[in-house]
Amino acid sequence: MPRIIRVGTTMSKEKILEAYEEMADSYDAKIDHKPHNAYYDRPNTLKLITDPKGKSILDAACGPGKYAEILIAQGALITGFDMSPRMVELAKRRNKGAGDFFVHDLSEPLTALKDATYDTVLCALALHYIEDWNATMREFCRVLKPGGHLVISIEHPFFEYNYWKSTRYFDVEPENCTWKGFDKPIEVHNFRRPLEACIMPIVSNGFYIDSIIEPKPVEEYKLADPENYKKLMEFPAFMCIRAIRKPN
Repeated sequence: MPRIIRVGTTMSKEKILEAYEEMADSYDAKIDHKPHNAYYDRPNTLKLITDPKGKSILDAACGPGKYAEILIAQGALITGFDMSPRMVELAKRRNKGAGDFFVHDLSEPLTALKDATYDTVLCALALHYIEDWNATMREFCRVLKPGGHLVISIEHPFFEYNYWKSTRYFDVEPENCTWKGFDKPIEVHNFRRPLEACIMPIVSNGFYIDSIIEPKPVEEYKLADPENYKKLMEFPAFMCIRAIRKPN
């Protein structure tokens, strides 16, 4: 089993929250066309959400509400949350009163939400901020209807292992880097994990995996950033997973 390298959880949460509060407005301004989001993550993750019209979807760690905006336009009923109060404000503003958004930490129990409420839980590029996914997966399972879909996008474990130049593949390790794409440098903390620590918390907590995409960028990425387009066509940076909640 993967070994988790424990760090000060409260300190990590504070640093993650501080980073997202600081970048929120710039993130919102760029999210429509930032290549890694608009032309890599979103189109591949959205492939796994089939026929959203009329479906009740929980957008976990919703950020400024871009996924919500797309899915609401397709007729979905959206509930979204994020640990950043400013991101929640921006999600409400972007969606102009549509959807229900609130502040909540992804790693904490979803006590405000009832059992078996949602057809789909979406969690895009956020799980790497949590050390241990098990409690979060149990909550996702609880709030999903039997047969409901969990759709996640994560940083690819093989890409991360190479990127961080790790020498401890089997461990869950705290990492941090400086993001420079949001007007000013911002230090962001997260956790790198092996493939087993990505898959087993899903299948051990009420799901079976239905689909995995090791994504390639869409053509618009090539126009926006030819160099990274070429790299992503050769080796994935993300992984998209759809899992089905098992019947009771």
